[in-house]
Amino acid sequence: MSLRSQIKTVKRKDPAIKSTLEVVLYPSFWALLFHGAAHKLYLGGHFFAARLISQISRGFTGIEIHPGAKIGHGVFIDHGMAVVIGETCEIGNNVTIYQGVTLGGTGKDVGKRHPTIGNNVMIGSGARVR
Repeated sequence: MSLRSQIKTVKRKDPAIKSTLEVVLYPSFWALLFHGAAHKLYLGGHFFAARLISQISRGFTGIEIHPGAKIGHGVFIDHGMAVVIGETCEIGNNVTIYQGVTLGGTGKDVGKRHPTIGNNVMIGSGARVR
């Protein structure tokens, strides 16, 4: 997702935004930017570098997104503290996720073990989706 697209998403999804500059104060903005970089590294086989970026992002934002997760356009994580998105998770377009959501795994199985979220979905605070 491009920087411009992410800024538009945050402004569109949160009516509390009064200016474009405020977008840089949103953890969701940074978490998804970091994820974009980490995901590219992950797809290129640079797993350690991808995980390092992911962990730095988690410490900075409180939002943990595995670099293997596939995230669509227009995704917004509102009040994102303690959001966890697993490795094989797939998130569609125009999804809003609130704080404390876990898109978690189903165990130590190999292969697809995290949920797939469709387009235009809202996941409420504290939800655990497997």
